[in-house]
Amino acid sequence: MHGISRRGLLKTGVAAGVLGMTGMPLRAQTRGGKLTAGLSGANTSDSWDGRTHSDLYMIASAQGAVFDSLTEVAADGSLKGELAESWEASADAKTWTFNLRQGVTFHNGKSFGADDVIESLQLHVAEGAKSAAQPIVAAISEMTKITDSQVQFVLEAGNADFPYLMSDYHLLMYPAGQIEEAIAQGVGTGLYQVQSFDPGVRMVATRYPDHYKGDSAGFFNEIEYIAINDNTARMNALMTGQVDTINRIDFKTEPLLRANPALRIQEVTGNQQYTFPMLTDTAPFNDANVRRALKYGINRQEMVDKILLGHGAVGNDTPIGPANQYYNTEMEQLAYDPDQAKFYLQQAGLDSLDIDLSASNAAFEGAVDAAQLFQSSAAAGGININVIQEPADGYWSNVWLKKPFCASYWSGRATEDWMFSTAYEAGVPWNDSQWDEKDSARFQELLLTARAELDSNRRRDQYFEMQQILRDEGGVLIPMFANYVQAVNNRISSPDVVGNLWQMDNGRMAERWSVA
Repeated sequence: MHGISRRGLLKTGVAAGVLGMTGMPLRAQTRGGKLTAGLSGANTSDSWDGRTHSDLYMIASAQGAVFDSLTEVAADGSLKGELAESWEASADAKTWTFNLRQGVTFHNGKSFGADDVIESLQLHVAEGAKSAAQPIVAAISEMTKITDSQVQFVLEAGNADFPYLMSDYHLLMYPAGQIEEAIAQGVGTGLYQVQSFDPGVRMVATRYPDHYKGDSAGFFNEIEYIAINDNTARMNALMTGQVDTINRIDFKTEPLLRANPALRIQEVTGNQQYTFPMLTDTAPFNDANVRRALKYGINRQEMVDKILLGHGAVGNDTPIGPANQYYNTEMEQLAYDPDQAKFYLQQAGLDSLDIDLSASNAAFEGAVDAAQLFQSSAAAGGININVIQEPADGYWSNVWLKKPFCASYWSGRATEDWMFSTAYEAGVPWNDSQWDEKDSARFQELLLTARAELDSNRRRDQYFEMQQILRDEGGVLIPMFANYVQAVNNRISSPDVVGNLWQMDNGRMAERWSVA
C-alpha cells in the first residue's frame, strides 16, 4: 500500500505486512535559487540537539532541512517514509520492524544504518536527558538491530500510531559514535548541509549533492533562515524584500500584506491552539472547582473575534481539534457564564478569587491582549486576574512550566495519542498543567487502553470520553484554535496543499517549495 493515510492504517488493524510509503511531487518544480525566511521562535540557546527543540525556528532548520527522521507527515496528513523505507507490525501492534533506506550518507560521509537509529533514540532516555520525546522512546522496551538496514522495536504495549510517532521533530537521526560532533556542527542526512549557524541569529545551508530524495524534494541551492522574533520587524523584512517568507502574521496588520501585489497570504486550518495552562499541583489550581470557574469565566467567542479576527475557531478545552480523526463533535461547547463561574467558586469555598496570569506575545501573537480580555470577562464572575506582562526573551525557559498560570500555545499533533502522550500523560516533561494520576486516574487509564486499541469504533469512544474529561476537569484552558497564517513573496512557489501540522508547511518549506 502506498501513501496510506492514518485512517487507512487504522482500518487495516495494523495487520502484519509491509506498509511502503513514497511521496512524489505533483508537478515539476524549478531547481536552483535561494530561499530566505524570517522566522520567529529562535533563541540564543538554540542548538542542533533535537531534544531541546520547541519552536518553529529550530524545527524548520533541523527536521525541515539539515536532519531527517524515520518517517514524515506529508502535507495532506498521510504518513510516508523518510529514513525508513517501509515498516510492518505484529497483529497486536506491539512489535514493529522498520526497513531502512540503503545508500544514505550523513553530511560527513558516514553511511546511515541501524546503529544510528538505536543510538539516536537512546539519547531521549539517557540519564538526565530532558526531551519532550522521552515518553515515546520510553515506551520501547527493546530495540534490536536485525541487519544494518533493519531495526525491530518491541513496545511495552501495542500502539497503532507508532509509525506516526517516529516523525516527531525531536527524533532526529545522528551518526552513531559521532553524536556529540554532529550536534556541535549540525551533521545530519537532510537535504541541506550547514554552512554557518549563529544561534538565535541566522542559519545558512546549501543543497547536499546526490541526496537520496533525488529530484523529488529540496529544490533550492541555498537556504537562509533569519531569526526575527519581533512581529513588526518580521513584516517589514518581508515588505522590503529582505526575506521571501515569514511566519506568524499579526492579524491586525494583515491588510497591509494583502495589499502588496508581490505577496500572497497562506492561511491553513489545523490544530494550532492558544492556551492558558495552570499548574494543578499548585493552589488554588489544585481545586477542580476553581478550574471550572475559570473555564466559565473566559469569553471564547470574544477572543476569536478580537484576537484572531476570525482566523480560527472557538476551543473547548481539549487539544483534539477538527483536523484529528477522533475529534469529539458531540461534546457540548462550554459557554461564557459568569454565574456558573461564581457557582464553582462557591463550591470551592470562595467568594472571590485573586490570581496572577503571566503572558507575553512570545506565547502567541496577541497573548497579552487575550490575557486582558480574560481579565475583563472573568471579573464578572468574581475572578480578579492580575495580568503580568513577561519579557519575550526567555519566556519558554523562565515562565512556561514554572509560573502557576500563563499563556502558551501548541501546534497539535497528527494523532490523538501523540498529543495526549506529549502534554497530558502523567509525569511527561511537557505536561504543562502537571495533571497527575491522582487527579486524572480515569484519563490516564483510557490513555493506555486507547493507545493499544485496534478497533476504530472502540478507540473513538475512548478518545471521546478523554476529551470530555479534559473539558470538565483538566487544567488547560483552550479558548481558541488559530489558523496558520503566513506570507510568501510571489517569486517563491509553494504546492497547492500546504501542511497543517506545524507552521510553514510543517516546517518543511525548504524541502517542498521552490523558486517560481
